[in-house]
Amino acid sequence: MEKTKTLFDVIGPVIIGPSSSHTAGAVRIGLLAGKIFGECPVSVKFRLYNSFAKTGRGHGTDKGLLGGVLGLDVDNSDIKSAFELAKKLKVKYEFEYLEDYNRHPNSVDIILKGQTIPMMEVSGVSLGAGEVKITRINGYKFNIDGDYNTLILIYKDKPGMVYRVTALLQGQNLNIASMHCDRNAKGGEASMGLCLDAPVSDYVIQELDKIDEVYLIRNLKVLKK
Repeated sequence: MEKTKTLFDVIGPVIIGPSSSHTAGAVRIGLLAGKIFGECPVSVKFRLYNSFAKTGRGHGTDKGLLGGVLGLDVDNSDIKSAFELAKKLKVKYEFEYLEDYNRHPNSVDIILKGQTIPMMEVSGVSLGAGEVKITRINGYKFNIDGDYNTLILIYKDKPGMVYRVTALLQGQNLNIASMHCDRNAKGGEASMGLCLDAPVSDYVIQELDKIDEVYLIRNLKVLKK
């Protein structure tokens, strides 16, 4: 979905530097990954690729990613102390630095493990000026940038599931800006990502939770710039 660029996109957001791509973008990817995971992880592993891997330490990409996962925003000065915060929260972390030129230059895979969630893998890219995109969750394709209220579902692939979800949203007068669906096999497991023009109410989440075929629900609010 193409967005109209504004002066603020050119100037970029207020951030803890030094780099909008390698620091602020890293924080936003980590922040989205943490919200998608849904709980403070017990451990987290970061696989940084290409430019992220080469300049990650010097530009604070490692601290940005970890700080984001732990809930710090791009303008939080505690990002510089992300390692100390992880130690305080007893979160284990590690970094791998890799090359794969089939991947975007600023790519990362984040593997999170928690108390109630065995494992989740979230992949993202940093696009510059603090803009990011979450491209995969547990292997399913997504297109999440934090600029919209976003509903994420993992569910059983069967006829009528998309209708049930969209009808529920329509009933609450929620307009869908964009939607992306994926699946691992016909009749297997599927994913749905819906970018919405307004926040999703607790009522909608409660109604979705009543659907037996829905395995995972995440309700993401717009990230602040």
